[in-house]
Amino acid sequence: MTEFDVIIVGAGMAGASLAAELAPYRRVLILEAEAAPGYHATGRSAAFWSECYGGPGVQSLTKASEALLANPPTEFSDVSFLRPRGALHIAQSGREDLAAKMLADFAGKKVNIHQIGKDEIAVRIPGVLAGWSAGIWEPDCCDIDVAGLHSAYLRAAKRHNARLVCNARVVKAAHNADGWQVETGSGVYPGKLLINAGGAWADNLAAMANVSPAGIKPFRRTVAQIIVEPAADPTMPLIIGLDASFYFKANADGSIWLSPHDETPSIACDTAPEEFDVAKAIDRLHQVTDWKIAKVQHKWAGLRSFAADRLPVIGRDPKCPDFFWFAGQGGFGIQTAPAAAKLAASIILETAHGLDGVVEDGFSPDRLV
Repeated sequence: MTEFDVIIVGAGMAGASLAAELAPYRRVLILEAEAAPGYHATGRSAAFWSECYGGPGVQSLTKASEALLANPPTEFSDVSFLRPRGALHIAQSGREDLAAKMLADFAGKKVNIHQIGKDEIAVRIPGVLAGWSAGIWEPDCCDIDVAGLHSAYLRAAKRHNARLVCNARVVKAAHNADGWQVETGSGVYPGKLLINAGGAWADNLAAMANVSPAGIKPFRRTVAQIIVEPAADPTMPLIIGLDASFYFKANADGSIWLSPHDETPSIACDTAPEEFDVAKAIDRLHQVTDWKIAKVQHKWAGLRSFAADRLPVIGRDPKCPDFFWFAGQGGFGIQTAPAAAKLAASIILETAHGLDGVVEDGFSPDRLV
């Protein structure tokens, strides 16, 4: 059997991006439980880059990812992964404190946001109802080509001879002085370093490896594609409730993606949307606009996974250094993927990461002991 320097469990955005960073320097194996990579959280992302999303604790990773997403090297991609959108964070009259809090949270971060009032809100949201008078405008928010980015990382990893094995759900991981023996439904694979990029399954994998869990919990997030009347303007910004109760954005065909911003605790599973959550999303849209709902065209749900402090977990396990955590990336894992992967690779390769404003210790699993 070929022994690998690195075995990455999970071929979603996290595992694919880190494989691409490591493959030029290490023999890399990626194990994916599903028939194709990116089936779970990566394939169900709402697909936007917002410097404010995830809060000030992850803003440095988001900002440090912007350059590659906007202007990737030609060998990585010949097109940008970002398309300008803009985001408008809104609250109703009487909740101006929410706008003030957002400005305070990002004070000193040099984030391009500013407060606007009801007149500008009305211009940016056709059909907005009266009462939505507090807003924060974030002009730099963009849509992300998630599928394109994920594919680019997988191609980059493959160019440097990383091996991807699908239908390889891990059932056991045994550690000894020489490294790991990772048992899957498709075979047993030896390797020196085991990287946990399992997303919602991160703590499950740790348990199989006899490593203490990091307390990473999965939560269900619901999204529905809605046909509205009149058709939504495709150039409209992403609209986010400052109270974290909804977000929606328009598609090229005039439909919208709508979420009630739900976070329902879940087991790690192939999750599905609940009708109640779809209805809740529609009700919240009715509280914002006068649009009529013509049809629920499609609905889906994905799992976002968080550590207790809602920051990513990146680094060697403090009790088992041959086990590397690359998990807990919540709903911001796509927009932070380039910087997070570079940070993780720098720790593994013991090199400087070169990411402005990113502090390695802030994401270390040591903080969760």
